[in-house]
Amino acid sequence: MLSKAKIKFVKSLQIKKYRKQEQCFLVEGAKSVRELLASDFEVTLLLGTEEFLSSHRPTGRMEVIEVKPSELEGLGEFQTNDAALAVARQKPNQPFPLAANEFALVLDDLRDPGNLGTIIRTADWYGIAKIIASEETADVYAPKVISATMGSFTRVSVFYTDLATYLKDTAHRVFGTYLDGKDVHTVDFGAGGLIVIGNESKGIAPPLERYITDKITIPRFGLAESLNAGIATAVVCDNVRRPRVSR
Repeated sequence: MLSKAKIKFVKSLQIKKYRKQEQCFLVEGAKSVRELLASDFEVTLLLGTEEFLSSHRPTGRMEVIEVKPSELEGLGEFQTNDAALAVARQKPNQPFPLAANEFALVLDDLRDPGNLGTIIRTADWYGIAKIIASEETADVYAPKVISATMGSFTRVSVFYTDLATYLKDTAHRVFGTYLDGKDVHTVDFGAGGLIVIGNESKGIAPPLERYITDKITIPRFGLAESLNAGIATAVVCDNVRRPRVSR
């Protein structure tokens, strides 16, 4: 039985204040919930239809409640969810080691949840498993972010910190996206480094420029003023992974 108290709790997790208070977040939709159940996240509550639970009966200590598709409507952020919804515990915000031959993304003040979710999904596609984000960047546990990752949030870790302090102490090359940088198609990225993506409208904050060792740019051939941050990240990541040949 889905109690009123449980409904109120689930709905509260759409709001950052309560996600932080409860240290929990929502995952909606069959695909994302399946990814969650197969991950190392701790799931505390699973709401699923009879059809979903018959083929994805979970193990562990989580509470499982069978619901009708109509009961899922309005519980989360998205009205089209008719299969499953889960509540999981957030992971601690703590730094992670970065190997010398490893790439990571650095996100400076990316406010749009859809952009963040797309970037996490893109990072996962290109085998980049770590993201360092400014404290002003959108909340990785926001429903719109989680949904946009299409399950990639289970494989990509995000650490929020003061970027100036982080970049000051790194021994890695730091690539930053600028309008006047080196053509990204000609850059030798080497075996590892940090790739800084700036704010959607303002770019990389001026105080961080001193820590950028390699300015790069995506050359423009048309008249558009700028690229979406998610698209720009994909272009850079593709060039990071592209085998270099002698020119």
